[in-house]
Amino acid sequence: MHTIERRPLPSRLLPIRPGSVVPIVAVLAVLTVLLTLRQPDFLSPPSLMSFLGRSTPIILLAAGQYFVLVSGEFDLSVGSLVTAQVVVASRLIDSEPSRTWPVVVLLLAFGATVGLVNGLVTTRLRVPSFITTLGMFLILVGAVYLWSDGAPKGGLSEEFRRFGRRAFEDVPGLGRIPYALLVLIAAVGLAVLLTRSDFGRILVAVGDNPRTAQLSGVRVWRAKTIAFVLSGLAAAVAAILIGGYSGVSFQAGAGLEFGAITAAVLGGVALGGGRGSVVGAMLGALTLEMLFALMNFYGVSGALRSTVQGAIILLAVAVSSVRSSSR
Repeated sequence: MHTIERRPLPSRLLPIRPGSVVPIVAVLAVLTVLLTLRQPDFLSPPSLMSFLGRSTPIILLAAGQYFVLVSGEFDLSVGSLVTAQVVVASRLIDSEPSRTWPVVVLLLAFGATVGLVNGLVTTRLRVPSFITTLGMFLILVGAVYLWSDGAPKGGLSEEFRRFGRRAFEDVPGLGRIPYALLVLIAAVGLAVLLTRSDFGRILVAVGDNPRTAQLSGVRVWRAKTIAFVLSGLAAAVAAILIGGYSGVSFQAGAGLEFGAITAAVLGGVALGGGRGSVVGAMLGALTLEMLFALMNFYGVSGALRSTVQGAIILLAVAVSSVRSSSR
């Protein structure tokens, strides 16, 4: 009986279908023009810097969601994770400045741990990621309510809130640069480096055809688990910024999981995995925020946000199905 030797393929031979960012850039350009016509000072440095700073959390979540989606999975737990992180930070810090950095480290570890659990349950226990992360969503929501007795306790220190609120002042030509924007720039750099590394290539290959990737020597379970960990870390950083900007609330992360998925899909990331780019996902988040800002300027009810997100997801799935049928 002959055995088949599995040899890892060189990374350059792994299939890569990054997807084009041209369509989302075009949409972003159109929305920018419409916003500028409605709000002439939108592109002024102070206004633009403020908008980018406020948009950073959803952009980070979209980047984290990219890694999960491109591997062929879902992560529906990030919204509840953001809420849990903010509530936990408030209670642990309790307005004590000296506790700020230890709690920040704890939040990052907590986010990575939740991602690790999601990844292992999905890959090792073979529970569909939709069910795994939905279960984690419910666990986190219930645990936070139980731990806080239904109302947030404690308080965030000013040192903690500076991440989401404060900025470098009097920057030549720009006025002020929010700390959040600097965090975003660093995250974009790291995300792009990851997607261009062997891990990024492997993740796309796993999402494209996990069986072929496995036969090529790829540890599919490990790649997908790391993707979930990255999503959890992105949620932790987003929670730190949201807590700093908006304060403590049980609604801190409400709906962000759907916003992140919508943004990634809008940016060209295929829900079935194997196609898309992290830059496209982040541009999709920026486009979504611009669309909501435009709706706000024209007096459209904010209640329609969910309708818009649902329509985008349905349209993206329909387009993906048509493309798959044509191929």
